[in-house]
Amino acid sequence: MEIFGRGISSPIKQVNDFKFRNSSNSKCTKISVGRMHASGNFLHLNSGAKMPVIGLGMATEPIDSHQLKSLVLYAIQIGYRHFDSASLYTSQIGLGDALNEAMKSRLVSREEVFVTSKVWCTDVHADDVLPSLQNSLRMLQLDYVDLYLIHFPVRLKKEVVFLNIKEDDILPFDIKSTWQAMEKCVELGLTKSIGVSNFSCKKIEDLLAHATITPSVNQVEMHPFWQQRKLREYCSKLNIHVSAYAPLGSPAKSWGSRRLLDSHVINGIAQKYSKTNGQIALRWGIEQGVCVIPKSIREERLLENFEIFDFQLCEEDHQKIETLEQQKLFSGKEFISPTNGPYRTLEELWDGEI
Repeated sequence: MEIFGRGISSPIKQVNDFKFRNSSNSKCTKISVGRMHASGNFLHLNSGAKMPVIGLGMATEPIDSHQLKSLVLYAIQIGYRHFDSASLYTSQIGLGDALNEAMKSRLVSREEVFVTSKVWCTDVHADDVLPSLQNSLRMLQLDYVDLYLIHFPVRLKKEVVFLNIKEDDILPFDIKSTWQAMEKCVELGLTKSIGVSNFSCKKIEDLLAHATITPSVNQVEMHPFWQQRKLREYCSKLNIHVSAYAPLGSPAKSWGSRRLLDSHVINGIAQKYSKTNGQIALRWGIEQGVCVIPKSIREERLLENFEIFDFQLCEEDHQKIETLEQQKLFSGKEFISPTNGPYRTLEELWDGEI
């Protein structure tokens, strides 16, 4: 359907016909979408797995574990079924506690939730990928994750903490052996699907030269001000789903921006539907055939982000958003080593896709 990414074929399976509310003066074509829980939809990955089209990002600012557990339980109660975590995040224990309680109380079953984790750059050596996943599973109190991703196409020394990186901490990254270790995680039944994050078209091409299992997902920064058209077109041809982190521009992050939330163009569209700028951005992402992964530690914002299934953007809205000036927010400058690193410039890190 044309509305999904201007010629980019949508990976959404048309499962259920959903009615949308629109302004009376808008010329919209009704879209058939899949259901997610009580409302919304899900995507079918090339692995056969079903992924809810909106997820809750778990890269939260440090909060009390009890508060995090309560937040996740609230998210489950209002309909969230997709939780995006990573070994880098400090939230895996709290997420695991919440999921364990929700399943014990029969609020949700294991089969109804979709849990993602990611292997961090310090553990992408082939010998470290499996132990890292096993450690995440212990914290999450799960037998398997639904999706396991390579967080970045970067390898760091084991002792590096977070993004406190010196030039000599950046090591050569062997995608062949790392991907073979990821495939082993599938063979062992510890993950249903595997994929990547922050990979360019070229890096995916390099991976596929060694792959037995095609990545199911490439999770990247994507929002109306960084639309990733080239990457989405490339991934669509390979049946690799693109998921969007920072779909609201991550204004609370040091590298983020309020440009989206303050945009007059987005606000003009939002007023037409009595929605917020954030809701328009999330709805736009879904209509591009992309899974969106917003995050918040506020209950009212969790609910607001989830209330995006009762309206549909019009062609005119999409055209306005297409004209927005593009700017990537997260540069990845931490992974650049101008003298002796595998990536000496940002152009090399992103292969010109910046």
